[in-house]
Amino acid sequence: MSGSETAAKTVKERAKEALRNDFLRQAVRFTTDRLRNARLQAAGEQGNWEAWRERGRQIRSHTIAHLDYYLNRFAENARANGAHVHFAESAEEAVRIVLAIAERKGARMVAKSKSMVTEELHLNRALENIGVKPVETDLGEYIVQLAGETPSHLIIPSIHKNRRQTADLLSKEAGEELPTDTPALAAFVRRRMREVFLAADIGMTGCNFAIAETGSIVVFENEGNARMVSTLPKTQITLMGMERIIPTWADLEVMATLLPRSATGQRLTVYMSGISGPRRPGDGDGPEELHIVIVDNGRSLQLGDPEFQELLNCIRCGACLNVCPVYRHIGGHAYGGTYTGPIGAVLKPAFRKNVAEWDDVADASSLCGACAEACPVKIPLHDMLVALRRRKVEAGRAKRPEALAMRAYAAVMGSAGRLKGALRLGRLAVKPIARDGFIRARIGPLAGWTRHRVFPAPAAEPFRERWTGLRLELEREPAAMDPAVRRRLEEALRRRQAEKREGGDERHGG
Repeated sequence: MSGSETAAKTVKERAKEALRNDFLRQAVRFTTDRLRNARLQAAGEQGNWEAWRERGRQIRSHTIAHLDYYLNRFAENARANGAHVHFAESAEEAVRIVLAIAERKGARMVAKSKSMVTEELHLNRALENIGVKPVETDLGEYIVQLAGETPSHLIIPSIHKNRRQTADLLSKEAGEELPTDTPALAAFVRRRMREVFLAADIGMTGCNFAIAETGSIVVFENEGNARMVSTLPKTQITLMGMERIIPTWADLEVMATLLPRSATGQRLTVYMSGISGPRRPGDGDGPEELHIVIVDNGRSLQLGDPEFQELLNCIRCGACLNVCPVYRHIGGHAYGGTYTGPIGAVLKPAFRKNVAEWDDVADASSLCGACAEACPVKIPLHDMLVALRRRKVEAGRAKRPEALAMRAYAAVMGSAGRLKGALRLGRLAVKPIARDGFIRARIGPLAGWTRHRVFPAPAAEPFRERWTGLRLELEREPAAMDPAVRRRLEEALRRRQAEKREGGDERHGG
């Protein structure tokens, strides 16, 4: 699967292709498990993790609420430092700005460090069209560039490749057979990148954070390639989403704590470069010209939207991907766009005025809420996915069978009697195809569920029927019950009584 940004296929069709690729599923699950566990360990070691998350949310929400002020302040200070600052409303405008700089410099090669914004703009293709060779210098990005693909993960672009596949790609590029061991492959890429760093006319970077108080850009990385890209070429171009601003260097401490721990479980990123303008007299290295292109491309559409403004708080750590059960099964390319996983499922339709083309990605979610729990700045991604689905229905784009199913669901759930009857009927209907407590048969609507996993059969005695007996047992012999079960029952009863009181108050106008 190429992973190109196209709506030629639906998410469901792309997901079916991914589910047939057993290696992809194993590779993605293995790596996301490691990243998720590393994040949990790093958060525990840090201590007061929820306090750090809340502070991160406050910084990002404050900045986005005053984005115009901080953008203007950043631009003024960056220009005072000697940088050229460009604002691009659309992807096309951003590409035109970059191509104009490349043509004016007579550039033949651009050395790029990892940047999701350049992926979003399809900048490599645009550079190639005018005869400029873009070279990705991040190892993962270089691998997917050689494969003619887009990144499958925000942090680990080649998460879906193994060493054999990587060795094949690099051997073709080297013109000789390379061994499959990681040190040998990394050594080849290191030698190749040194040539690129020295030959590049332009260095291109992304921007993790931009500091408004000094007009500085900050780049986080683990390989050192971004530092080479931003020091050796005579011209540097930095692409940044307009939301990547934070007010002060003090705020960076919070982000530098949250981002690496959430992304890879590291206490600190290996390299953190702060760049405040081009080379000055007496500096030993650095670009002679620094251009900063601030990209909107649909981001401003979220400002003032109570449901989606918090989307701009994202710090692109990828933590939501690592816990998402959908991403862990289908990988990134099934989402069909630059950004993948839960954040991509919201970003793509939200950043486009014509959301009808991409609103099916919001369906690629179980709405389990794991993404919101993992997000270091507490973005309520699951609520946003529900809002996108609601807007799809309100716009009349829901499929008729789905609409009918929802009406039937509402009718059943609106009556305790109908629900009880439906559950009893359902148990009888699936009894012939249930084996050992699971349904494996691919029949009718169940086929989608059972093609790649087994479906639990309904319990012989549903909880709704057990509830009366448990409540009586709680009243008669509470000491004989399991303490954990007793606590849960008592809490459930308290909630139910509270709901009844609130309902009574409402009915009586109290």
